[in-house]
Amino acid sequence: MNDIIHFIGSINPVAASGSVLALIGLWGVLARPNLFKIAVAFSIMETGVNLLILSVGYIRGRTAPILDSAVDTAAAVRKMTDPVPQALVLTAIVIGLAVTALMLSYAVRLKAAGGASSIEAYGDEKW
Repeated sequence: MNDIIHFIGSINPVAASGSVLALIGLWGVLARPNLFKIAVAFSIMETGVNLLILSVGYIRGRTAPILDSAVDTAAAVRKMTDPVPQALVLTAIVIGLAVTALMLSYAVRLKAAGGASSIEAYGDEKW
């Protein structure tokens, strides 16, 4: 019983919630035929992946990667987290916003042209 409690206590909650969100989003993309629901599921999956990337760069007991003149540089480097995952996630958020806007604009355009909002209606389309 103590092993189970220790295992549950050692799980990173950010990584666990990111994994759950990524799996829910993946399920939504694969299982839903509605284009608007696919766009929402894609956004949920993107949020989960961003949380996973952030959890990789996080180390307990470390501080944010901000340097100032009040702290010794060598000591601060040993106490800071890696700033690269944070920069990657900021970039991914901007790209994800643009991709989501593009997906929704295509869905609205297809619906406004008299089409259906289901991807099953476009199964016979040729590229």
